[in-house]
Amino acid sequence: MSFNSYRDELPSGLRVVTVETPHLHTALLAIYVRTGSRHETPANNGVSHYLEHLFFRGSEGWPDTVKMNAAVEEVGGNLNGVTTRDHGYYYTPLHPAHLRVGMDILGDMLTRPRLTDMEVERQIILEEMLDEVDEKGRDIDLDNLSQRLLFPSHPLALKIAGTRESVSALTHAQVLEHFARHYVAGNLVVTAAGRVNRQEVLEMTERAFARLPRGPVSTEAAPPSTPPGPKLHFVAHDESQTEFRINFRTVPDRHDDQPALQIIRRLLDDGLSSRLPFEIVERRGLAYSVHASLDTYHDAGVFEIEAASAPEKAAQVVAEAFRVLGALCDTEVGEEELSRAKRRHRMLLEFAQDSPGELAGWFGVNEIFNAPESFSHRADLVDAQSAARVREVARRYFNRENLTVVAVGQRKGLKALERVVAEAPGLPAPEAPVLAAVSGLRG
Repeated sequence: MSFNSYRDELPSGLRVVTVETPHLHTALLAIYVRTGSRHETPANNGVSHYLEHLFFRGSEGWPDTVKMNAAVEEVGGNLNGVTTRDHGYYYTPLHPAHLRVGMDILGDMLTRPRLTDMEVERQIILEEMLDEVDEKGRDIDLDNLSQRLLFPSHPLALKIAGTRESVSALTHAQVLEHFARHYVAGNLVVTAAGRVNRQEVLEMTERAFARLPRGPVSTEAAPPSTPPGPKLHFVAHDESQTEFRINFRTVPDRHDDQPALQIIRRLLDDGLSSRLPFEIVERRGLAYSVHASLDTYHDAGVFEIEAASAPEKAAQVVAEAFRVLGALCDTEVGEEELSRAKRRHRMLLEFAQDSPGELAGWFGVNEIFNAPESFSHRADLVDAQSAARVREVARRYFNRENLTVVAVGQRKGLKALERVVAEAPGLPAPEAPVLAAVSGLRG
């Protein structure tokens, strides 16, 4: 079975994306907004996340949050919200026959929030933030540390939840100002996926979001180049393992190099037969697990490799990761391995089409940042990559100057880790500045 996707724009400027999959028995409603921590300043850092919390404190139409949640849960739903660095979203699964209930409640939450109980939510958020710091208040979160190293003096370096100081000082007026600026028709996308009907979704959306004020899409300043490496940032923390993340600055989601980077990610980490788990975990037993991922924005990207090991083995794990990356840079991948990565990529894109959540995420996030792109087009771009092209792209990004590493753990083994990062054995010298390639953006 297939699906049909539609993009409509209401007279207010609010965009509506409907993905009809009549063969499924579920539906999912998601509202995307182009605001996150990169739309903040050090003075109001954390306000996007704070506002997300406050929406669930009720709205004018649903002041009783128990009744609000019960109404959604009775039709198979569960209200949720997420804030990221460049966007936020609010969603619930629903029985297809009761989509209107979820649409009306989310519409009221996001257009008529009460924004009360600020002090209670402030304490909840401050408790939530304790996961990211040690007993001395120092940041030990690998993602936060990496962002600061990769994007110094840029809003992408700001923490999603904010700092203890910024959240403690946030005022009701700052929350209201952020809400008024970003929760406007041009900056939101309503997405419905599953056993839904386009015309019914449009009618429901127009009613539920009738009070949404007009306003433009949010904009962002592009991040500058990362200072040249290799660079290591280490935070001493008395844990049994040392956690670390290896970062390479790459390019935006729609750049011509992204299809090859998708293949590289799968060659490195896509099951125990892929290169990093096999060499580091299965063959040498240096760590329990190792993961590679691509984190992309509409104007930047990062290739990440993350693992944890005994402190005395950390340098070995990092050195082995460099050796595996160096092999991709030096030697073209074999046809069988390359074909397997392409098949896996296409299959997993096909699997995603059976999930209303995956469909809503694909089309909703695409809509707030880029022109729509089909699953088949993305798969075709990956299938078109040659072994020579994959090697060329690997060499462009996996080099010493483009290397940053963050580590959190015991000082045992630190000298060896510093030496390995400084020497970056196996990684080539840079062939060209990474961000010189940003002109290769696809439309």
